[in-house]
Amino acid sequence: MVHSIHPRTIQEVKEKADIVDVISEHIVLKKKGKEFVGICPFHDDTKPSMTVSPSKQFYYCFSCGAGGNSIKFLMEFTRANFSDVVLSLAKKNNINVENLEGPQVEAYKKQLSRKEELYKILRVTKNWFKSQLNNSLGVEAMKYLTKKRNLSNKIIDDFELGFAPNSWNDLFNYLSKIEKFPNNLILASGLAISKDNTDKIYDRFRNRLIVPILDMQGRVVAFGGRSLDGKEPKYLNSPESEIFEKGKMLFAFEKASSNIRKRDKAIIVEGYFDVIALHSKGITNSVASLGTALNKYQISQLCRCTDNKNIILNFDSDNAGILATKRVIKEVESLSLHDQINLKILQLNDFKDPDEFLNSHTSEDYFNLIDNSSFWIDWEIDQIFKDKDLTKSENFQSVISLLVKLLSKLPHSSTRTHYLQKVSERLSKGQARLAIQFEQDLRNQVKGFRWHGRSKKFEQPNEISRREKNESEIIFYYLHCPDLRLFIRDEFLKREINGFNTNHIQNLWESISKIEQDNLGFNYLNELKESNSLNLQKEFFAIDLISLLTDHLALYNPELSNKINNFVNPNELFLTLLSNPKDNLLGTLSLLEKYNSLKRCRHLIESWGSQRLKTLENCISILIDNSSGSSETNKEIDDLFKDLNSDAIKFQELYYLERQHISFLDKQRCGNFIAS
Repeated sequence: MVHSIHPRTIQEVKEKADIVDVISEHIVLKKKGKEFVGICPFHDDTKPSMTVSPSKQFYYCFSCGAGGNSIKFLMEFTRANFSDVVLSLAKKNNINVENLEGPQVEAYKKQLSRKEELYKILRVTKNWFKSQLNNSLGVEAMKYLTKKRNLSNKIIDDFELGFAPNSWNDLFNYLSKIEKFPNNLILASGLAISKDNTDKIYDRFRNRLIVPILDMQGRVVAFGGRSLDGKEPKYLNSPESEIFEKGKMLFAFEKASSNIRKRDKAIIVEGYFDVIALHSKGITNSVASLGTALNKYQISQLCRCTDNKNIILNFDSDNAGILATKRVIKEVESLSLHDQINLKILQLNDFKDPDEFLNSHTSEDYFNLIDNSSFWIDWEIDQIFKDKDLTKSENFQSVISLLVKLLSKLPHSSTRTHYLQKVSERLSKGQARLAIQFEQDLRNQVKGFRWHGRSKKFEQPNEISRREKNESEIIFYYLHCPDLRLFIRDEFLKREINGFNTNHIQNLWESISKIEQDNLGFNYLNELKESNSLNLQKEFFAIDLISLLTDHLALYNPELSNKINNFVNPNELFLTLLSNPKDNLLGTLSLLEKYNSLKRCRHLIESWGSQRLKTLENCISILIDNSSGSSETNKEIDDLFKDLNSDAIKFQELYYLERQHISFLDKQRCGNFIAS
């Protein structure tokens, strides 16, 4: 298929498919000087290490080494072959493809033809739904739109709203008998359902207001239906199909994109009618997700339209809306922490949703609220303090714990300091001296919480070479002992071994995982754990990783080719490992886990030593000052000592628990482990 595409077409695709546009469809890019930076999708990246150069039409990740042009990016990201990527980019950029011939091309043309038929069915259906809204059957639905939702005829026409009558198969009969569409395509479009795979076919949408969902080319790809009789679900979407992926769609994005660019901000609300209400008031830079949690792909789409990556969430103010907001924050938190997006939250506390707010306020009122909306961290802090009586010790400890967890995520020390001061003032209720004390205590806790066992600060030089040797052994076992592959991956999860510290070994591991994905599918690791996965396990064990890895590296990572010789042609020392592989492997895994435990111990010792301890004399003095004359008991003194030194005691306890775990690992490594 590659050879059937004329070189002129390939060259034209390279010239017209702008790399910034291509990559920003999948990850968020932020302008930095003449280039763009983003979080690399090809390894477990936490900071923006990928650079995209518009002038060179090239991307490169300084962390994992991934790089290439727009075609290479899509091949790696979508796991599609060269021809499919070129054809896709050619279509998107209106490039005429030359010299297409052969059976694969015919199959491709049939696939395109089938999609065009689906688009046609949905277009015809949209017009049918509109006609139902405007006849006698749609009177009540029209009243709902105009009276209850206060929508004008113009906005109803602009969004091409419709109505599905309360019948079992009116739409299906129209499409099959009048328009003569085949049943299999009607079913594939999601408009009808076959009962128990029989000839009994009925309409999916019945007695519902219908909202067409359009793609960026203005084509109908699905419908949303709102119940009019209280029947659940309240909102019903078309199922996913060949032309509709919920996770890649945003309602009204095709209408809002140009206005998002003009205002340099995108507003995200929960439902179709919130968007329609906002647009009816001139707030035309708003969109909604389609009943699924907002994801990074959708955020990336929005960020392409706003230079400063301004994203505002305005979900409902009820508990469900708050939970939905928190889910979105969790999804895009890393992007915001590293300044890839500017995420803000608008919560209309006195109103259920934007629609209700706009019934009594103007669009200017709403825009003012948008302009003054809270940065997501401020909103999270407000949620932590919300409805908490801090005079109760359990509430106070809970708030402190949540604040430490949140503030420890902030990567910039200046930002951390700003928020440490802010929450300390809030905790102290304006008492300056107490605020300073809170800030120092919180700073120490955040400092302790921020370390997650990955810092090289606590690794000793002699451990680095030993770790590399042990990590090499893991790769050797994985390549030469197929029956232990699943065991190795399970042990990694149990022991929280998140990859390898040695760069070239981590790159080899990622290449191995990529080969397995190509052979077994993206979700193969989860599928291997299922009870009925025996056939998949056989395929997994049968993969010839040694030869495939050699070919893979030669093609995609030639600089690593010289690193695999010891694994492919092992020396005598490596071969001795195979004499008793599972026991030897268990020892190696224990050593890797031990290195992390040793680092944690050093971290805990440092954190423990940084605490300012209150002595027993301090405790007795405090009790005397606060008492009404009654004598102090040993229990009171002990309780106060534990309370005042809780952080130091926590680090002390964690240190001794970690030492116990190291002792357990040593026994396991030396063969004295008894399985529980």
